[in-house]
Amino acid sequence: MANQKMKKLTPVQQAYQTIAKRHEPQRPLARNFTRAFVVGGLICVVGQALQEMFMYYFDFTEKTAGNPTSAVLIFCSVLLTALGLYDRIGQYAGAGTAVPVTGFANSIASAAIEHRSEGFVLGVGGNMFKLAGSVIVFGVVAAFIIGLIKALVIMGG
Repeated sequence: MANQKMKKLTPVQQAYQTIAKRHEPQRPLARNFTRAFVVGGLICVVGQALQEMFMYYFDFTEKTAGNPTSAVLIFCSVLLTALGLYDRIGQYAGAGTAVPVTGFANSIASAAIEHRSEGFVLGVGGNMFKLAGSVIVFGVVAAFIIGLIKALVIMGG
């Protein structure tokens, strides 16, 4: 606990925090980092394999193969979430499943599944976009600013 927070506690609370910290099990950081790296990397390898498949079998270019690759990864993530498997993978790998696009799809799908009993509009739609809304707004604003900067650079150069 930070020193600022410890100063605000009573002496009894400080003693309890000291005892609790002493008995808290150590986290296996190296194992957690390794699992996150391996599983996140595996998701990216699957994505790269899908992109190569779209380029080889369907004659996509490297640029145009990205969209169907993302769509397949998102679909697989939502399917695994619906089957309850993505959460198990997430418990094993931690942040390795949260970083790629599949983690974002999982978070939206799990919110939709969790609130489906409240109806499609207020339950699924409302709760699904509580999380996604901020990400979408940030993405749109960032794209607008980057597009504006690019337009100014092109007009200036």
